[in-house]
Amino acid sequence: MARGIAQRNVRQADTTLKDFRVQAHGFVFFLAQLAEGLREPPRLVKSDQLVLQVYWKAPDHSKQVILGWRDRADLPTDIQYHRDHLGIVQNNFSDRIRLGEGEEVRDIVHPLAPDGPTLYDYALTDSVTLFLPDRAVRVKKVLVRPKDFSEPRVVGSLYFDVETADVVIFQFSFTRAAYLDDTLEDITILLENGLFDERYWLPYRQEVEIRRRTQWLDLPARGIIRGRWEIEGYDFNVGLQDALFRGPEIVAAPRAVRDSFVWDEPLHAAIQEVAGPVMTVDLEEVREQITETAGAAAMSGLAGARLSVGSISDLLHFNRVEGLAPGLGTIFRSGGKATELEVWGSVGISDERVKGRVSLSHRIGGLTLEARAARVMRDVADEPVISPLLNTVLAQEAGNDYGDYALINEAFGTLQLDFGVLAAIGLEVGVQHSETVDVVATPAHGTFRPNPPLGVGTIGVARVALERRSPVLAVRNGLSGGVAIEGGSGEGRQYVRVHGTGHAHLAVGDTRLVIRASGGWGSAEVPPYRTFALGGRGTLVGEDFRRWGGRYAVMGHVEWQLPIPAPAIPLGPVVNTGRRVILSPFVAAGWAGGAVQDLPWGPSEGVRPVAGLGVEWFHRFLRMDVGVGLRDGDVSVVLDVTRDLWNIL
Repeated sequence: MARGIAQRNVRQADTTLKDFRVQAHGFVFFLAQLAEGLREPPRLVKSDQLVLQVYWKAPDHSKQVILGWRDRADLPTDIQYHRDHLGIVQNNFSDRIRLGEGEEVRDIVHPLAPDGPTLYDYALTDSVTLFLPDRAVRVKKVLVRPKDFSEPRVVGSLYFDVETADVVIFQFSFTRAAYLDDTLEDITILLENGLFDERYWLPYRQEVEIRRRTQWLDLPARGIIRGRWEIEGYDFNVGLQDALFRGPEIVAAPRAVRDSFVWDEPLHAAIQEVAGPVMTVDLEEVREQITETAGAAAMSGLAGARLSVGSISDLLHFNRVEGLAPGLGTIFRSGGKATELEVWGSVGISDERVKGRVSLSHRIGGLTLEARAARVMRDVADEPVISPLLNTVLAQEAGNDYGDYALINEAFGTLQLDFGVLAAIGLEVGVQHSETVDVVATPAHGTFRPNPPLGVGTIGVARVALERRSPVLAVRNGLSGGVAIEGGSGEGRQYVRVHGTGHAHLAVGDTRLVIRASGGWGSAEVPPYRTFALGGRGTLVGEDFRRWGGRYAVMGHVEWQLPIPAPAIPLGPVVNTGRRVILSPFVAAGWAGGAVQDLPWGPSEGVRPVAGLGVEWFHRFLRMDVGVGLRDGDVSVVLDVTRDLWNIL
């Protein structure tokens, strides 16, 4: 470390490198990540593509001029980036690290600053060899952690060129005390340097991710600012004048210059090229390494205790078996977010039942152990067929409740092993007690259909699940899915149940082919609340709602999403209807069998095909589907918000 600190000062005083200019090309994405566990790929909200002319002059003068800048909004947003979010990092940061123009983190001592050794502990670990086009470079990794985690400090690792002690890679995050904004969850930074002119280690690739959550309520939703930069084409010792470096470090060229910049390809194609695994997996791996380095120390900027709900409907929902049901929860997190205690409670005004959930989890690397207990109303479906918030409105106002419920009392112990961000395997063992519930609420208009008899009493249950996640943004090719095998015994019955899902999307130019499939099978004594149902909203639009089902079912859906230009109608200073409408012709088919006594769904009598058209507008926030049953000619129309938002609602 002494050599590294000394070399950092030597590099700043290097008389052979007087100045340079170089071009940096990058993206700044604003994304939204939703759903329980926050494991799904984030959704693009806004994309900015920038090209910078970067100048540097000894000892530490820097100037960055934005020559090209174009953007695209996929959802309404008024986000304004800090100036330093729109540029690259020079010299692996100065001796005092600042981000967000000092509003996110301010004056954090650099591990290679002269006073760094008094504040940090260092540990030499791996040694690797990098094979460059003209030479091999031996690199050593040094872990960096604060002597006192209660102070605002850096946590991460440095990779040094063994021969010169120059920094090759610097990857890090910050302690909780470093964050000045209460909404900051964490910041992760990856700086990679390249060897130029066979002697200078200078910026080559940089990534930064700033993750935020709501300030006072813990929801399964986060906002992400993700930047990625590539720097190449260095010109050395070109004789830059001091006047060039006056004023702010990062500035935009005049609009006429930016508007005349020539781009190599359309923005949508450029986004697809950089939306691959490197943007997710690299930073997730960096976070895992930083967590291992920090141990049990607090690395999140979020408060240790906050109000918490799993979705908006956890605060208030309505259905025909509970009536209006308000609820609220709280979550307690230990240092480093390794241990979490979450509690939620609700009471139905009409059924007068108290429901709730409590869970205690502990994470060790990629392994999560959890004990949980719950008393909840649960729909028969494995996947939702409607956004819960819309179901509340339709049930209360029109008597249309798109759920079929059992009261579930359960206690489980679970184990989940995550393989990075791409896959996970889970095992859970416990006991479930199911009860049939009756309709007790009254809608403002219309009449509720009966709730089916789904309860069977107490059953011991064991379940193993395998999940494959898409590692990319939802703008490029992706494949995700899972399979769960379940067995149960109790109340004179024994059963086995298998359920699987798959989701693929393939980008074809500016269009997308989307394929969804699901299916399941249950043995002869599978409980009614674990059967399968198809038809209507959320499954086969054009068939009657949940007319088909039983102990086994399979369904497939294929659609081609075609963006069509449309006028953006302003709805205020920030919001408009969007510049595109997505037309999605689709076909789908389902089949079900294995009748179960007293249930309203039965065998499908062969395959039930449907075809139709989906229309998405208002930045893909709303979707309307018109479907036709190809066997009987029935037509259905359904309107909802996009599926991406269902879990959060």
